[in-house]
Amino acid sequence: MESVGFPLTAKFAHPRSFPTRFLPAVHAMASSYRNRFPYRPLPQSYSLPWMPSAYYKTAALKTTLDPFSKSSQGITTSEKLPSIYNRTTVFTQYTPEDWYKSNQTNYKEAETSQKNAEHLTVDTSLLIEDKYQQTRKTQVESTKNLGVRANDIAFWKSELCHELDEMVGETNALTDVKSRLERAFAESEAPLQVAQECLLHREKRMGIDLVHDDVEKQLFAEVDVIRSCQEKMERFLEKAKGQLESNWAAQHNLEKDLANKQVAHRIDDKCHHLMNTSQGIGYYRGVEQIDATVSVPESWTKFTNDNILLSQSERAASAKLRDEIENLLVLTANEMWRQFNMVNVAFTNRIAETTDAKRKIQTHLTKTLQEIFQTEKNIEDIKKAIRDQGPPLKVAQTRLDERTRRPNMELCRDTAQLR
Repeated sequence: MESVGFPLTAKFAHPRSFPTRFLPAVHAMASSYRNRFPYRPLPQSYSLPWMPSAYYKTAALKTTLDPFSKSSQGITTSEKLPSIYNRTTVFTQYTPEDWYKSNQTNYKEAETSQKNAEHLTVDTSLLIEDKYQQTRKTQVESTKNLGVRANDIAFWKSELCHELDEMVGETNALTDVKSRLERAFAESEAPLQVAQECLLHREKRMGIDLVHDDVEKQLFAEVDVIRSCQEKMERFLEKAKGQLESNWAAQHNLEKDLANKQVAHRIDDKCHHLMNTSQGIGYYRGVEQIDATVSVPESWTKFTNDNILLSQSERAASAKLRDEIENLLVLTANEMWRQFNMVNVAFTNRIAETTDAKRKIQTHLTKTLQEIFQTEKNIEDIKKAIRDQGPPLKVAQTRLDERTRRPNMELCRDTAQLR
């Protein structure tokens, strides 16, 4: 029975429309009703003896037959539809055969839809199983890749730790050698001051002793050697300071890279041990679209390898510089000791020469003093002898004077006169 508001002529006037669904069987069922029955509209002049003209007006205004609804309470008895027993004829469009054929067609389409649904169910199950296996395989591969990645990070961590330990040891060794070099430079000031004071004191020599002897030459040579050694030490001290800065820079890069790898290893190891039943897992919408990476495995490996190679290069340069400083310390010590010994030998020889000259002078002085004493004694003896010769002289002169008084021929030059 048709509802009020829908005329009988509109029952099969247009194909039925069904809402679109996901399953293809529904579409197949919807398509089975299209053009199933021919469209045969009633002529507009076809009259229905039991349907008054007021029906269309009432149907257009009121769309319900509920006599108890609020919309029908204001309708009069003359405006309501006539009872069905007042109809003289009932209009029909199809025969029982058409109805039977329509049902058979619907049954076949239902069976087809059921088969399609069964096939869809099987395909869906296969798809679910395939996606499950694919997801499981992908997860296993991802877990394996995370394990490999964690092992790679652990390997480079061990390499960085080993190189960092070597660099720290080399830096400490270079620092110790630098301290020894600074101490040697400071200790070289004392011999330099001694040599300069020796030269200053030797300028106080007097007379012929103010000579440019071998001692003075060796002292000047010692001053030159010490200053030359100090200049070499200063150059190597500057090199050591620069090398220490390079070592510290390489060590900083190693420590920074090692700290980053420790964090990355902790994260990747945690991700490697995550499972579907682990706590703390959740959905992070859009995280797969975020690409915060700054390197690829090749550049990542090259970065760490470059840090290690740089550290090894700086460590080799530091070891070479340390050996050069060790050789410099030995060389400068030998040069200063050799010159120190040469100065001591020159001093010893000069002191020996001076001592010998002094001894000889003292010997000659003693002899000279003795001769002076002897000469003075001789002078006294001579003076005494002269004094002792006075009386005989007086006697002789008195005799001569007395004999001059001899008369005439008695003044003879006789032997007594000559004696």
